[in-house]
Amino acid sequence: MQILPEVQILYRLGKQYIPDVTAPQVPGPFKGRPAISTERVDEDALASLCPTGAIGKAPVSIDMGKCVMCGECAFAFPHKIKFTTDYKIATNVRERLVVKEGETGPISLDETKVRNEIRSLFGRSLKLREISAGGSNADEAELNACGNPNFDMGRFGIEFLASPRHCDGIVITGPISENMAEATRICYEAIPSPKLIILVGSDAISGGIFAGSKALNRRFIEEHPIDLYVPGNPPHPLTFVNGILELIRKRKTR
Repeated sequence: MQILPEVQILYRLGKQYIPDVTAPQVPGPFKGRPAISTERVDEDALASLCPTGAIGKAPVSIDMGKCVMCGECAFAFPHKIKFTTDYKIATNVRERLVVKEGETGPISLDETKVRNEIRSLFGRSLKLREISAGGSNADEAELNACGNPNFDMGRFGIEFLASPRHCDGIVITGPISENMAEATRICYEAIPSPKLIILVGSDAISGGIFAGSKALNRRFIEEHPIDLYVPGNPPHPLTFVNGILELIRKRKTR
């Protein structure tokens, strides 16, 4: 019996509408926070599999800011590395994106690093300007999904706007190419203070597979403090939405 494509999609991805965006598990196939066992393996062979150098040795670790979620490490060493469906992996401290073997705790924000004005001013409404700074359109597509009826981040007062002068911060996707460096700076300066900087995806956080390219200009990242890192390649919409909610500490389930 032939199964309708719509039924196949529903079976694979589950119910699309998410009434509770803070639910502990993400529906469908998704690679979230990695779990690294303490089993001994050939660390050189393991590290050599990673195209972006995200895997560290002694102890084995995975830098989620560099990881492109290809899954090659988990395929080759399934007893050492497993990607869970824990999608709450956004943080405001770059070092917290490095997951080490034996660690089972979640990736979370450092509350002491959150600026007071973020929660006092942006807790009820947050308007963001997204900048595609040389991205592949994968991260951008997932950010677009954040506002659709499935995830509906607008119910929390979080929206993307076109004019930076009406926004509270910027969301950067892509590794920031040389051609987009000046545009990124101009857009950021057009936003009234205080303002946020959010990096979405491994390309924005570390350069991803483009790291080290002469076509990039990441001086903006080096010169400005980052308020939120949202890892993934691309990140799940729930990763972005929950990262924002944790940052502004506004929770609503329905």
